[in-house]
Amino acid sequence: MRHILSIITVFALLLTSCTGEQGPPGFDGYDGVNITGQSFERTIDFTSNNGYQETLEIPLDIELYESDMVLVYHLRGQVDGFDVWKALPETVYINAGEEFQYNFEHNFDFVTIFIESHPTFDFNLLLDEERINQTFRIVVLPVDLVNSSNLDINDFEAVMDYVQ
Repeated sequence: MRHILSIITVFALLLTSCTGEQGPPGFDGYDGVNITGQSFERTIDFTSNNGYQETLEIPLDIELYESDMVLVYHLRGQVDGFDVWKALPETVYINAGEEFQYNFEHNFDFVTIFIESHPTFDFNLLLDEERINQTFRIVVLPVDLVNSSNLDINDFEAVMDYVQ
């Protein structure tokens, strides 16, 4: 037994005392690619002058890759002091028995948020609180991050946990 302990001790000393050249540096994180999401907010007005749409430039400090997912959330108000956000597209039913949607589209440089409805929709039915001072948060998430987790993109709080 004593002989076995001596061999193990000598072997352990040899392993801890070995030195050599340091290997090449490893990658920090995900090969330099941002694996957390990024976001920005804008408050806009929908009017007949802008065709009930607003095009927003994605800030230059946000890198957008072809595989990234762009999400847009609409600030609907507050409950108990906490913001309430709704994912787009969002259907809104109005008193006149009509409905419209807040929706969006994007490319590498811009996100366009717009109000849409059926072709005969009367935009004069929209109240000021449905058109003026509307706040939206645009979130860019790497698709690798979204695919590697059970992220519910309709849950604003869950998405914001991944945003820096």
